Amino acid sequence: MKKDVKYNEHTKELFEQLPKGAFLTVKHEDKIDTMTIGWGTVGYIWQKPIFTVAVRYSRYTHEIISKSQEFTVSIPVNKDLKQALATCGTKSGRDIDKFKECGLTAEAGKVITTPVIGECDLHYECKIVYKQDMEPAQASDDIHKTCYPKGDFHVLYYGQIVACYVKE
Repeated sequence: MKKDVKYNEHTKELFEQLPKGAFLTVKHEDKIDTMTIGWGTVGYIWQKPIFTVAVRYSRYTHEIISKSQEFTVSIPVNKDLKQALATCGTKSGRDIDKFKECGLTAEAGKVITTPVIGECDLHYECKIVYKQDMEPAQASDDIHKTCYPKGDFHVLYYGQIVACYVKE
């Protein structure tokens, strides 16, 4: 059973798990992909609750999300999904079916057409309201050195949180 919660009700669980990994799932037409993210933030801007995610240009996920208007973020709070997170963070959806490979279930969302990861406990469904290509010249030298030594920058996607729920 899915219980609706406020977008900021489980930020402690979100921010404890995010550095360990969460699933960003995208869908466009018949293509679905999920990838591991370790960066993101939840906040309130433009009079909306927003989940911001970063996707590198080189990722297969970027090919799909750039054509989509939505995404989901699924957080494994009570289940150990380390192996699936590792696979989804190192393998490309161009080469493998991550859902099949990792035993993950693409479960229908409540509001949008992009699925959530059924094995996770906390879910955010988001409609993209803004996207921003990173401006390399605007990043500090420290960020360049630690996060972009090969110049593979991100696009930032700002998703209005249209549903947030936990599995009971």
